[in-house]
Amino acid sequence: MHAQNGSLSDPLRVAIIGTGNIGCDLLLKVKASPYLRCDLFAGRRAGSPGIALADSHLVPTTVGGIDAIAELGDRIDLVFDATSARDAVHNWSILKDLGIPVIDLTPSHLGKFCVPALNLEQCLTEPNVSMVTCGGQAAVPIAHCFGEASENLGYLEIATASSSASVGPATRANIDEYAFTTQQATHEFCRVDTAKTILIINPAEPGIVMRNTISVPASEKVDMEALRVAVDKMEKLINSYVPGYRVVVPPVSTGDRTMVTIEVEGLGDWLPRYAGNLDVITCAAVAVAEGRAGARR
Repeated sequence: MHAQNGSLSDPLRVAIIGTGNIGCDLLLKVKASPYLRCDLFAGRRAGSPGIALADSHLVPTTVGGIDAIAELGDRIDLVFDATSARDAVHNWSILKDLGIPVIDLTPSHLGKFCVPALNLEQCLTEPNVSMVTCGGQAAVPIAHCFGEASENLGYLEIATASSSASVGPATRANIDEYAFTTQQATHEFCRVDTAKTILIINPAEPGIVMRNTISVPASEKVDMEALRVAVDKMEKLINSYVPGYRVVVPPVSTGDRTMVTIEVEGLGDWLPRYAGNLDVITCAAVAVAEGRAGARR
């Protein structure tokens, strides 16, 4: 899902704030995009692995955080926020006044929810775009398929399992925000009365590939053929911008529920390939930024 009218000679000038796992993976994906150019990688700790990574790629770095980004003013077209839900609130209070748009990869839900497979075009001019959560990007599109294949869903559950090694301290500190934001996005994109989100951080070694199971009770009336068609179409669409996204258990009815299970394998840019929880949100964020790069032309 690349910007169709982008140009190598006129890339979108972006800054990334947050030098943890998501920020580092995002940096490498921005570097690989012909439509984006990272002009600043901002953190708060000199000598961190993230700052060292950016230095090795000759990307300008700072430990001045949001203040350093603010000093660039109109020399930045877009900021990716990969900090924490709490820090994102402070960062947006500064960037909003400067008129600098933000793609928010934290679960703060300050802006418009964006899942590229569902509403990319509606998000290309928004001042603040919320990328929901890693689990939200992976599972909410399938929840949407359940909504399309059903009438008046009463209950839907999303269970996401990720490797402990791929879940950084900011995500661990935002578990409540993660669950709430994922559930809010599920309600927005899927007609359901009650949505429940479960996050499992699995300590197994080697790390497990990110896996998401979306299910409804057997009592819910689901058109299975319509669900299969919708899930197949959604898998292909998401795979166009998240290459490791795949359905591993297609729609099936068991004794007590109807379910779909998906895996997301990463490209292995920053962490090993099991860390699809990074790729699913960083690839989605890059898809939005590339879309904006095309839209401005």
